[in-house]
Amino acid sequence: MSTDPGPESGASPWLLVIDPQRIFADPASDWASPFFPAAMTHIAALAAQVGPERTLVTRWLPTADRATAWGDYFAAWPFADVPATDPLYELVGAARDLSVHPTVDEPTFGKWGPQLAARIGAAPGSRPHLLVTGVSTDCCVISTVLAAADAGVRVTVVTDACAASTAQNAAAALHAMSLFPPQVDLRSSGEILDDWTGTAPVGTSETGTAGDE
Repeated sequence: MSTDPGPESGASPWLLVIDPQRIFADPASDWASPFFPAAMTHIAALAAQVGPERTLVTRWLPTADRATAWGDYFAAWPFADVPATDPLYELVGAARDLSVHPTVDEPTFGKWGPQLAARIGAAPGSRPHLLVTGVSTDCCVISTVLAAADAGVRVTVVTDACAASTAQNAAAALHAMSLFPPQVDLRSSGEILDDWTGTAPVGTSETGTAGDE
């Protein structure tokens, strides 16, 4: 499927970079993705094409109500139960200048919500298009993608610009997201960039492989 949004939407896609934070990138972190460096390389290439005005970056912050089931979650992962100002939750250096917009900060796995909807101009009758990247494929990415699709957003998951916890979990998450066409399609960064330069055939998509994180 082409990234050209077509006459119905009348606007270029938004690049969404989910949670490029130290807690998911630092090899010393329990939540570090081994695929994060490679994903960031592809994210940077996409951001250079899309531009900072149409790139949005999110952060997951540990501010959920501990009286809910989130309390059990933080009990299971005490290293993450620190103030939101802790360096763990800072953006990695490569992500700090990707966008001119403030980060979209949420205490939930999924980043779709009123903040993100407002940023991309989602409204009745609109057809915004998100290019979704970031970490992790099998947690915050998939939960964002399915919620956005439910809200009527066209979503392209950029398979090699997402970083999963493991290759096996990447394959499972990508397969799950591939089950929701035409609202959701899966493509590589190379395919998307080739579309912009007019060298790739339109109408192709991919389901990803275990090596696509």
